[in-house]
Amino acid sequence: MGTPSGAHLDPTLAALQAGKHAIVEKPLEITTERIDQLMDAANANGKTLASILNRRFHPGMDAFKKAADEGRFGVLASASAYIKWYRDQAYYDSAGWRGTWALDGGGALMNQSIHTVDSLLYLAGPAKRVSANTACLAHERIEVEDHCVALIEFQNGARGVIEASTCSWSKDGHPARVQLAGTEGSVFLADEAFEVWDFKNEHAEDDQIRLTLMKGQEAGLGANDPTAINTYQHQRNFEEVVQAIAENREPSTSAAEARKSVELIQAIYQSAKNNGAWIDL
Repeated sequence: MGTPSGAHLDPTLAALQAGKHAIVEKPLEITTERIDQLMDAANANGKTLASILNRRFHPGMDAFKKAADEGRFGVLASASAYIKWYRDQAYYDSAGWRGTWALDGGGALMNQSIHTVDSLLYLAGPAKRVSANTACLAHERIEVEDHCVALIEFQNGARGVIEASTCSWSKDGHPARVQLAGTEGSVFLADEAFEVWDFKNEHAEDDQIRLTLMKGQEAGLGANDPTAINTYQHQRNFEEVVQAIAENREPSTSAAEARKSVELIQAIYQSAKNNGAWIDL
């Protein structure tokens, strides 16, 4: 069933308490407190609670994650995400829940950017603290931000930026970007393809990655038009959860994983509401 982001709690609780496994679209819920409530219900009923983290499921992300896990970046210095998308006023006017704290949970960051925030944490590891500024620059009749800039310090020492926007117009739409750089390598991912794949110490697979996964002139997936988002990543996500249930293990898109991006986004909003004060995670 389809419900606004801030209304995922009740139907998911009902499903878990009825003895059903649950897969929930992003965000799993709009606060960590609600996610914890759902996780408690899943544990109490012995059921799997998973989320849709679909940007983890494509060949470019597979290669990126492998490089990160192998330590190919050396000392990781920079880890950033840029989601410069566009939504017109009609998008926000199309449903009463859009652009509200209660049911959207936030704006450009929580709604449009959460998958890319998840990708950043998936690759760079957990954040340590954040400082942020948000604004509503180009839309009317919404409570939330349409532009956000956050400084992130990661637990591994890397620093980075998250920039999230729904007022960055482009004819074809800008891709969502995740960029990691360190003392031994740099990789810049734009949606599902690489703009940069560059390492001091080459591996056998690097030539094939540059041959098959480098970016051409593709439009940004969902950047201007939500219906342009492909579906095969969702299929892989569902297959992973079903396989995990069959194997009696936690899926890679478990509720605990989905909680991480919501926790970071909550801290970013808290910082923005406190004039950019550093917030520890």
